[in-house]
Amino acid sequence: MKDKIFGVLQRVGRSFMLPIAILPVAGLLLGIGSSFTNETTIATYGLGEILGDGTFLHALLVIMNKVGSVVFDNLPLIFAIGVSIGMAKKEKEVAALSAVIAYFVMNTAISAMLVLHGDILSNGETAGHVLGGTIASVCGIQTLQMGVFGGIIVGLGVAALHNRFYKISLPNALSFFGGTRFVPIISTLVYMFVGIALYYIWPVVQNGIYALGGLVTGSGYVGTLIFGLIKRALIPFGLHHVFYMPFWQTAVGGTMEVAGQMVQGGQNIFFAQLADSANVAHFSADATRYFSGEFIFMIFGLPGAALAMYRCAKPEKKRAAGGLLLSASLACMMTGITEPLEFSFLFVAPALFAVQVVLAGSCYMIAHILNVAVGLTFSGGFLDFFLFGILQGNEKTSWLRVIPAGIIYFFLYYFIFRFLIVKFDFKTPGREEDTAEIKLYTRADVNARKDGAEKETAATDTDSVSAAITNGLGGRKNISDVDCCATRLRCTVKRPELVNDALLKSTGASGVVHKGNGVQVIYGPHVTVIKSNLEDYLETAPNEEYTGGEQDAAVDTVVSEEKQEKEQDGEKKVKTIVISSPVTGKAADLSTAPDEAFAGKMMGDGAAVTPEDPIVRAPEDGEICFVFDTRHAIGFLTDSGISLLIHIGIDTVKLGGKGFEALVENGQKVKKGDPMLKLDLEYLKANAPSVVSPVLCTELQENEKIRLLKTGNITAGEALFAVDIYES
Repeated sequence: MKDKIFGVLQRVGRSFMLPIAILPVAGLLLGIGSSFTNETTIATYGLGEILGDGTFLHALLVIMNKVGSVVFDNLPLIFAIGVSIGMAKKEKEVAALSAVIAYFVMNTAISAMLVLHGDILSNGETAGHVLGGTIASVCGIQTLQMGVFGGIIVGLGVAALHNRFYKISLPNALSFFGGTRFVPIISTLVYMFVGIALYYIWPVVQNGIYALGGLVTGSGYVGTLIFGLIKRALIPFGLHHVFYMPFWQTAVGGTMEVAGQMVQGGQNIFFAQLADSANVAHFSADATRYFSGEFIFMIFGLPGAALAMYRCAKPEKKRAAGGLLLSASLACMMTGITEPLEFSFLFVAPALFAVQVVLAGSCYMIAHILNVAVGLTFSGGFLDFFLFGILQGNEKTSWLRVIPAGIIYFFLYYFIFRFLIVKFDFKTPGREEDTAEIKLYTRADVNARKDGAEKETAATDTDSVSAAITNGLGGRKNISDVDCCATRLRCTVKRPELVNDALLKSTGASGVVHKGNGVQVIYGPHVTVIKSNLEDYLETAPNEEYTGGEQDAAVDTVVSEEKQEKEQDGEKKVKTIVISSPVTGKAADLSTAPDEAFAGKMMGDGAAVTPEDPIVRAPEDGEICFVFDTRHAIGFLTDSGISLLIHIGIDTVKLGGKGFEALVENGQKVKKGDPMLKLDLEYLKANAPSVVSPVLCTELQENEKIRLLKTGNITAGEALFAVDIYES
């Protein structure tokens, strides 16, 4: 039951990311617009001639201000649409349309109930007995003030209806209204009654929310500390969005009257004050207590931890570790994205993450004590600090106090992390075993697929990564749900024991988090692209389980060989296709390749050849399916129907094409022995980890087996391995 609840909360949390993603842009427009239309700012910096009232730039900035404001004014509707899209499994555009309809229907039903019960008078005014701030105008409809909660109620409910009914079949007479067309219909009917029910339910909920908000705000600095500790502790589980969002966007985070309007939620209060900054002496630190402290540990603290990890790295690994940690620190300082740094020590030293939770949590309280009131849109990086702190002036935000506090935290992080790393020998970046690679993530090799002469090389690379991720999650049959947040691929699987962490990490993941049937694979900010490509791949992937799993490689090989012998003992060989070597050099079993993915046959079976001649030749008569942009690999289809990947060297994709000259092009027909690539072997040996070159059959069927024919010295065109085909 707990695992199921976790899975639901995980999906809810990730669904918040789509509507939240618009806030940085809206905040940027609002921040710039309000900052440079503020009369005090214009007068202070002597910008009256270019930014004063009546100038073109002033008009443009006023428009930017209003455009930014409209997003924050309509967040409930945006959340209704975004959450429904995030929670819908398929046909997401239908869920979005249904959410808009349901949102208007629900609020209209509530408005009608308010009129019927005399809470709203015939002239549109609120009756005297109604508590102030409980009724608001939403998209021109007078309804109960539910804020973002109203949008979430619609988004979650519509998504549930959508997932249940978008494939419904109706009787022939009503078949036109079946399938996706049924979703907005059922949503309209359901949310009419939801609106009626909320008229009675929401006032009770509202009182509870106000009480909870009062409890948090009433507990002063201790409440702020508890908030900070909980938020940071939830980072590994991906549930922090579920926790902090009510404090940012609803009455749980406090209420305040700004410019004559009652505003709910810490972030909304800040931006309302920002829009009315001319009439605000100092932004509310009680409202910004839920995020101002992030600037202290994101800009100062975590970079101190990165410096400690660098100083503790082994001398021979300092250069590599330094580059990795510097890039992660810059991402943290500039954008507030902490995952690259946090996950560099979370999985190897959880004790360090516990220290991070305590230190970061205390930063929220310190900022509150110092009356710091710097707002943000998404995370506490320098960009937001500049826009919503420095530009607004120290009188309004007390941003200068962040600097001494940050310096203190820089040294706290540095000395505590360094002491613990040395004391307990934590394997932070640069302190790994000598055989381990210094990376936050490892590289996924290319698994070529023959898609035709027009198939783009980039798409082929993407398919290989998606295929590896699918196998790492136990195969398509084992995957029940796929989505992502800002940095994580979030999946729900049917059988968690089939998940292969090593294979997932080989696709570029810096860590894997398990919780029941929920699996989170951490990739970083580019995860949205990975998620989209994976969904496309799953549309056509074989509906099978992948059980390569976690077994010991040696045992796995023995079992595989025994199984193969048993299968072949009882099967009849009907055909053998011989594949020749594409290069002159030394041939060896594929398991000797100095790369786990190739040696483990994750991308196909075949052989490994170390080239000693610079010319790579066509192994058989056939067709060039594709030449990679980096020219380090060729996809080849023999006239006998065998799909091959000829991959020159290990990790040579990073060379960007240097050391390779392509002599053929996509779709070209070739004869056995025709030159395909020319290699600069001296350059490759000096710059690549290895020139050992896997020659793989990438699309072997179950009744096809590889048999190595030659090891040691081999000449291009000489038989390398055989593909034995047995009766199905």
